[in-house]
Amino acid sequence: MTPEPIVKTLRVALSPDTAFELFTKRMDTWWPLESHSVSAGGGAPSKSLTFEARMGGELIEVTSEGVRHVWGKVHEWEPGVAFAMSWHPGKPAAEGTRVRVTFAADGDGCQVVLTHDGWEVLGENGAKMRDGYNGGWVGVLERYTQAA
Repeated sequence: MTPEPIVKTLRVALSPDTAFELFTKRMDTWWPLESHSVSAGGGAPSKSLTFEARMGGELIEVTSEGVRHVWGKVHEWEPGVAFAMSWHPGKPAAEGTRVRVTFAADGDGCQVVLTHDGWEVLGENGAKMRDGYNGGWVGVLERYTQAA
């Protein structure tokens, strides 16, 4: 049985264009690298996180030792509206799930919806990984909301 997608909905007091830019081009300003990174799993700090903001771009973490980890690759890119990418921090690309984030005007702000699915690619580990990410996205998105 395929695990259900994770869906997280939040509202920020930004325009869709600005919320999109914060989530992508400025991800390094709010992402909790100290707890949610490949480096954190190894007990060392990350040097950087770079989101190549374009179709085909990659999300790249560089450790303090200069080791490069690709977390995923962008396969949908519509600035101010939506982006989607494979998601495999610390894993081979073949084990990539999918993350899609949409941005929609909502009064004087923006509704942001993150959907994380594709758990079936992980086989028996899919449900366990989904459960971990379900809680993990809460803290990550709180940081995003605070940055907004």
